[in-house]
Amino acid sequence: MLALGSASSQAQTAAAPAPAASASAPTGTVLPVVRARVQAEPAGKDSVQATTTRIGKGKQELRDVPQSVTVVTERLIDDRNLDTLKDTLKNTAGISFLAAEGGEEDIRLRGFSLQATGDIFVDGLRDPAFYERDSFNWDRLEVLRGSASMLFGRGSTGGAVNQVSKLPTLYAGSEVAVTLGNQGYLRGTADLNLKTGDNAAVRINGMVNLGDNYGAKIDKHGIAPSFRWGIGTSDEFLVSLYHLENNNGINYGLPFLNGKMLPVDPSSYYGLLSDVSTGSATMTTLGYIKRFADRSEWKTTLRVGRYERDQRASAVRFAAAALQPGGVAVSAATFGPNTVFQRSGGAGTHAKIQDLDAITFQSDYDTKFQAFGMKHSVQAGVDFTKDDFIGFTTANPASGALIKPTITAAQNRGSGWVDESLRIVNKNRDFESEAVGAYAQDLVQLSPTWKLLAGLRWDRFEGRYRTYSTAATNFGAVTADRARADSLFSERLGVLWQPTPLTSFHFSYGTSFNTSGDAYQFDALGSNTPPEKSRNFELGAKIDSDSGKATLRLALFHATKYNERNRDEESVSPTNYVLSGQRHAAGFEIDVAGRITPKWETFVSVAWIPDAEVDRASSVLGTTLTGETVGQRPGLTPELSGTVWSTYQLTPRLRLGGGLNARSKDKPQQSGIVARGYVTGDLMAEYDAGGGLLFKLNLSNVTNKLYAETLYRGHYIAGKPRTVQLSSVLKF
Repeated sequence: MLALGSASSQAQTAAAPAPAASASAPTGTVLPVVRARVQAEPAGKDSVQATTTRIGKGKQELRDVPQSVTVVTERLIDDRNLDTLKDTLKNTAGISFLAAEGGEEDIRLRGFSLQATGDIFVDGLRDPAFYERDSFNWDRLEVLRGSASMLFGRGSTGGAVNQVSKLPTLYAGSEVAVTLGNQGYLRGTADLNLKTGDNAAVRINGMVNLGDNYGAKIDKHGIAPSFRWGIGTSDEFLVSLYHLENNNGINYGLPFLNGKMLPVDPSSYYGLLSDVSTGSATMTTLGYIKRFADRSEWKTTLRVGRYERDQRASAVRFAAAALQPGGVAVSAATFGPNTVFQRSGGAGTHAKIQDLDAITFQSDYDTKFQAFGMKHSVQAGVDFTKDDFIGFTTANPASGALIKPTITAAQNRGSGWVDESLRIVNKNRDFESEAVGAYAQDLVQLSPTWKLLAGLRWDRFEGRYRTYSTAATNFGAVTADRARADSLFSERLGVLWQPTPLTSFHFSYGTSFNTSGDAYQFDALGSNTPPEKSRNFELGAKIDSDSGKATLRLALFHATKYNERNRDEESVSPTNYVLSGQRHAAGFEIDVAGRITPKWETFVSVAWIPDAEVDRASSVLGTTLTGETVGQRPGLTPELSGTVWSTYQLTPRLRLGGGLNARSKDKPQQSGIVARGYVTGDLMAEYDAGGGLLFKLNLSNVTNKLYAETLYRGHYIAGKPRTVQLSSVLKF
């Protein structure tokens, strides 16, 4: 049983309660189901250990999942003040971040892309848009490692990330929290749960977050009301709304200097005060669970989402030699307080202006039965998604270009402003897609200690991409119209040996695929190119302590993308990419989560990837489509990464904690630059004042370490400088 959402089975949208039902053996009566729910619910707030999950289709014990899963519970999220998806993923091993063109970040797991391929989910349903995800409505965060297209369809080469929402429960418990920090940081959250009947409850989660953030301001708020009735009964319903809105600043990063980070304070910010990342995410979810007398369960979920994004960023680069002190180009020897930066980009800014409408429908059936003398646990289901994406481009106003002022290295809190509202914004592309999938898998109890898992999924993905002219002469005319459809099968196979109730060993094999339209576009070659394919092998173990309050997870893995896209260098006028590339990553992972003693609790997640290489590429140039060379280690695949967090209950009222985040040297894609490794430290002290009132002090990046957290071939984004935050929490 690895570390996952034990606490709150509030996971997948409407499915949350179902876990409780299936976990309690026979049903029919409501009381046992409700009692199981009440007992399970508080655990995630009181422990960093988790024992169950729904990330694998239907509620499962983690020990029955033949794949690596890391869970960040609400306890760990609260302990370390993890406000965003990025901050939370830093507490899981094998994660790295790409600072992509345009300012958005792509998340890598085991060196393979997550966000750019749509491998982020909310309660098991794809969360397709780029937006700044917040933790205020999370019960926990689940990270499934390795190929998983059998579970989720396209994508999931490196794995998948599942955000598990807080849903109404039948246990009493609400809280409000306020956090104050340096640089004008203010965050308020509320989690209000109210039982409205014998089997009904409403829950409202809300958040407001403000801060100067050293120039890249924080200004966001969110609300997530939900109502559930029939909890634990044969017919259970859910209605929920999620809305997040942000008007943040944006840090586009800094250029490398001779392949190294700039010797500036970690808190330095050189963007414009008008650089902004605004947007919203709105999701409405309807869920229904039908429970049958034979312990079968049918769960159906419908979600409608609307996502808007308007990002205007300045690329900070060294100004020309003529503008530098003494008219000398910048070098390591000449860099100093008077070094001049320019802040520019295409049409004067790097803009990402996008709208996305998404509809997702998913229906899963889960049943258990005995046949041929063996126990079977079968999950089967269908899903459908429809995405409509619109992209926009910007141009300077007719009155002339918006001139962005230069800035010196000494002016490290950001300054200058241009009126971004004057820019002309026009639609220049759209993408429409439909995806349908059907799957079935069976977990067979072969003997008292052996289990076999086998699954198969079929997917069909259709996409159409069009671009439009923004020139005055033929404004709005279609300049390209490309479409493609693909149908594929994905497999999953696992063997489990469970000699005792505390130990589970597994071997698994899984496949995945990535279509040319994963990023909501087809270029001229991509629309004629079949999907890339990947496979993953894993040998692992999940071992519980004698008390059952701590879990050790071990895994050896080998992941291969074996037909990666490459340009056809042998053709004078190619019409498609050639699926000739191959890369792999192999390594070892270890997680520890739980209580070592009644007072000492720890969470450890470490990944060691000693073997990662580009195996095949272009037959002529020997490079991949992303510019990496055969024989080299792929970018954004650090050899060693991990986190450690530990707390100790010093007295009945005082709890102390501390931890480390570490990553070995790494490099961006298409670059010979090497960013040095780093270790940062965090501290925490929590005091229980009684009456449900807690006070907590967090000190992050204690030594104010300067390090590159997010990498791109032309620039990097430094990790957060030292932060101090004081929180007060009232539970009632």
